Amino acid sequence: MTTATASRLLTLHRLTERWVIRLRPYAWLWPPLAFIAGALSFFMVDRQQWLGAALALALLLAWILLLSESLIGRFLANRGYPTLQRGVTAFIAQMIHQETLFFTLPFILATTVWASGQALFTLLMIGCALLSILDPLYFRLAERHRWLYFAFHAQCVFLVMLVTLPIMLQLTTGEALLLAVLATIVFGLPSLAHLLQPRGLTGWLAMIGLAMLLGGAAWVGRAWVPPATLWLTGTALSPSFDTAAREPRGSMPLTGNALHENGLYAYTAIRAPRGLREKIYHVWRHEGELVDRIPLIINGGRSEGYRAWTHKQQFPADSQGDWRIDVMTSTDQRIGVMHFTIEDNAAQAAKANGKIHVPAGIPGLDVRQLIAGDS
Repeated sequence: MTTATASRLLTLHRLTERWVIRLRPYAWLWPPLAFIAGALSFFMVDRQQWLGAALALALLLAWILLLSESLIGRFLANRGYPTLQRGVTAFIAQMIHQETLFFTLPFILATTVWASGQALFTLLMIGCALLSILDPLYFRLAERHRWLYFAFHAQCVFLVMLVTLPIMLQLTTGEALLLAVLATIVFGLPSLAHLLQPRGLTGWLAMIGLAMLLGGAAWVGRAWVPPATLWLTGTALSPSFDTAAREPRGSMPLTGNALHENGLYAYTAIRAPRGLREKIYHVWRHEGELVDRIPLIINGGRSEGYRAWTHKQQFPADSQGDWRIDVMTSTDQRIGVMHFTIEDNAAQAAKANGKIHVPAGIPGLDVRQLIAGDS
């Protein structure tokens, strides 16, 4: 490296340290700003997708800067050149962790099916977000428990990939999840190195094998991960369907006789980023047992959600009891669920009347349409 290049890097380091000193008093503003940016990206993921993609790109660039700073710092240190102070790099890393967790949190909160294992994943992410803003705990983790800190770092990488890739590259939920798992393995290796301290070829092979095992476990547990860019905007049950208008029609009691005569339409409106094309499934279960798994293709870009439906005509002779329709991705991540009960007596049975129900929670708020410019 030439003297001129070293001088420029030293100037850049001093400028960075100066800006960090200026920004420290205002660091408390960063998490709410990141959350607002994530919420805007979430709400505008179909209409002003360029904004969502721009915000996601900014997040990815922040990660590239963090990773490149670490590599450049090691390169310079090995050659005797000055590097950023440890306190400065720790502060930058904390800011990027906060940005990641609070930016992705609206996506995770809004797409979680709370009556499932996804709730545990989301609660863990909330805990990580709180940890990132509690300076004593965060810096204690970074200084005294390096392997846990790297695991925390790898989890943030997982979230970045999970949320940003479908927005920016129109990757399916399954493709984004697979890349997120692979990225977690790569960036989780330093945590295993600190924990196991491998020596020799056998030790390193054991560490890599353990990393692959953890990645496999993450893939097996994918059903607990919310499909961060897919969510239900409406569901309905009906005995008939207007395919031209793409709307459920008619009404009937949910009894065994009515099911065998008419069958049952399950209608779902699923919101997804513009340009995304993905296969999803209506998984019909009776008393918890799998009865049918019907594939559908959805396309993103409609603020009210892509309207898709299945028509089930074959029901078991003894169809009374509790039914559930899980709306699933091809990687078995649950987007939503519909419940209904089949009764013997029509007077006691609920009705499949084609009324579209909007799921409770953030995605159903009218503020989505206000922000997107709908009247």
